[in-house]
Amino acid sequence: MHSVIALLALALLMVVHETGHLLAARKFNMRVVKFSIGFGPVLYRHQPAGSATVYQIAIIPFLAYVQIAGLNPYEEIDPKDPESYANASLWARICTIAAGPAFNYFFASVLMFGGFYLGGHKVVEETTMRVSIATEGPARKADMRDGDRIVKVDDVPVADWDQLKKAVGSHAGEPIKVTVERSDKMLDMSVTPLAKTEGKLAGKIMIGPYQRVVKVTATEALKLSLTEPPKVVYELVHGLARGIALKLAGKDDGLEFLGPPGIFLMTREVVESGAANTMQFLGVLSAYLGGFNLLPIPALDGGRLLFLAFEAASRKRADAKIEARVHAVGLVIMLGFVAFLSYGELMGAAH
Repeated sequence: MHSVIALLALALLMVVHETGHLLAARKFNMRVVKFSIGFGPVLYRHQPAGSATVYQIAIIPFLAYVQIAGLNPYEEIDPKDPESYANASLWARICTIAAGPAFNYFFASVLMFGGFYLGGHKVVEETTMRVSIATEGPARKADMRDGDRIVKVDDVPVADWDQLKKAVGSHAGEPIKVTVERSDKMLDMSVTPLAKTEGKLAGKIMIGPYQRVVKVTATEALKLSLTEPPKVVYELVHGLARGIALKLAGKDDGLEFLGPPGIFLMTREVVESGAANTMQFLGVLSAYLGGFNLLPIPALDGGRLLFLAFEAASRKRADAKIEARVHAVGLVIMLGFVAFLSYGELMGAAH
């Protein structure tokens, strides 16, 4: 049951995105030929009386798409067709493309409001050195508990997380003494950070800053629902920029991407934890989806907006077929990357 809910929840984010394109296209009197939830063989199809739009549900529900007349330059386009995307004003085309990410962004606020109001706001203590312990890992095995405050590592005081990471990370696979404060008592524990064979987890003891949940009012939930989505988008852009800069410098880029299987499994785990956590998590995903789609990458909405920005600046429309080829190449590269990630995740799960 949790798997079904997770799959439908992810499909909902895609549907919201495409609904943005659909409503914007209709607002500017463009003809929407098809609105599809999913890809592959069609399970259900319906065309309302008097409507030009066919609504359908396909067998693979993870994605959705909207087919707008005139958006594909390789289809037959009547230059006098007032309902064609190709003949619409620049402003209409910009709004139609940007509406998908915008709907995801605003839907993120809706989801986060519900999540915060039902489940409260998770507050992370970054400076107290109190810790939250992962359900599995060296810290848990050593009987370290949520709320413990780390004081020393091998009798050397640690005052912040950077010091702690250096003190622990340099002893991968080697036992260290960690002194914690618990209920005004000092306790010494022997903890063995994960070995170098654990890859990116090497040298970690699987802890993080202490987290506590604070109940919020409807007004506070509303404020959080407006302030959290921008933070998500900022972290996305900042993380990508930092990762690229490190990669160009020949260092570990620190970027970690998840393919559809990884996203699905993470969503299923969150669904199992309850409605409030699920809404907050989906809110973050929706904000990520909106922000990611605005990146100036071919095949994404941001890539299309880049061509429209060129048109606005130069007052000259880019060759539609050249643009389509650019997006096609970008789509092939992106699908290849997603397939690569998915294969690695599936193989990892199999082992």
